[in-house]
Amino acid sequence: MKSTAFTKYHIDLGAKMAEFAGYNMPIQYEGINQEHEVVRKSVGVFDVSHMGEFWVKGPKAFNFVQRVTTNDVAALTDGKIQYSAFPNGNGGLVDDLLVYRIDEETYLLVVNAANIDKDWVNCTKHATEMGLEIGTELYNASDEIAQLAVQGPLALKAMQKLTDTSVEDMEYYTFKKLDIAGIKDVIFSTTGYTGSGGCEIYVANEDADKLWKAVFEAGEEFGIKPIGLGARDTLRLEKGFCLYGHDIDDNRSTIEAGLGWITKFVEGNDFIDRALFEKQKEEGTEQRLKGFEMIDRGIPRQHYEVVNADGELIGEVTSGTMSPMMKKGIGMAYLNKGYWKKETEIFIKVRNKQLKAKVVTLPIYKE
Repeated sequence: MKSTAFTKYHIDLGAKMAEFAGYNMPIQYEGINQEHEVVRKSVGVFDVSHMGEFWVKGPKAFNFVQRVTTNDVAALTDGKIQYSAFPNGNGGLVDDLLVYRIDEETYLLVVNAANIDKDWVNCTKHATEMGLEIGTELYNASDEIAQLAVQGPLALKAMQKLTDTSVEDMEYYTFKKLDIAGIKDVIFSTTGYTGSGGCEIYVANEDADKLWKAVFEAGEEFGIKPIGLGARDTLRLEKGFCLYGHDIDDNRSTIEAGLGWITKFVEGNDFIDRALFEKQKEEGTEQRLKGFEMIDRGIPRQHYEVVNADGELIGEVTSGTMSPMMKKGIGMAYLNKGYWKKETEIFIKVRNKQLKAKVVTLPIYKE
């Protein structure tokens, strides 16, 4: 089992540790609900060093990233970031990811921890076909980078104390290269998967200790806390953010997953599976990922069946939990056509009981 540059801090703080994507990761410290609330109301810190980072460089970089991702990379300018996906050539998705444009010949792809190896195989296959040199023009830096996600409404205010560069006014999904806490050339991005604002900070592993101490010192007056992966999951689900392996996978397209907004059918964007995804957009799909909240008391979980009032199977839950902010069961599910409209009544089968729920628009939790 791998460790991150911050693992020792989690253990010292008494975190409940468990294996995740091959890493020894903190699941919770004080408790998921308390940690969740800290992020929604003030500032919390996640160790996300297990995420993968691939550099794409050189004259073929743009064409490569445009080919392997669904979003339109041509719309990016220096300092901008896109949420996107890797199509797998069979109508499903290899992974979802972030695309950072450093300059016209340099991109950073940030991928999910559990999919690093699979994503690397996918990228190297297409890069080789397109004539990129593996190891230089396409480079896997995943084991060299430490990353903290500092999330919450007070996160940028706290982090501003560590740098002379203005960060509090940064737009969502942008990044800057800056010096922070005496560390040079840090990538500081206004991204994150909580829906409560904040940033993600990328440094070399050797600078991790310095970053950890500085971040917690700067956030002390705001009640900063370390946050585990348990609350990361409940936070993203309240906001309707997809989790690979649950809401998206090798068998579901961006169109089915409600991610048409990251699937750009513009001229010149000849991404893998474009024709198939375009056909799905025009003709529709049999199922679509939708958010729901429970009306009856109960907690939905992945793979629970969804039925209609007559007990007929109409879908399956992909993610579910008890919302710490709403104090009710919430989730996402692939539902058959005819059950997608807001307020549509559906039933979740929980231990052979049919519990009433209703379809809602995303995000499920609206602040």
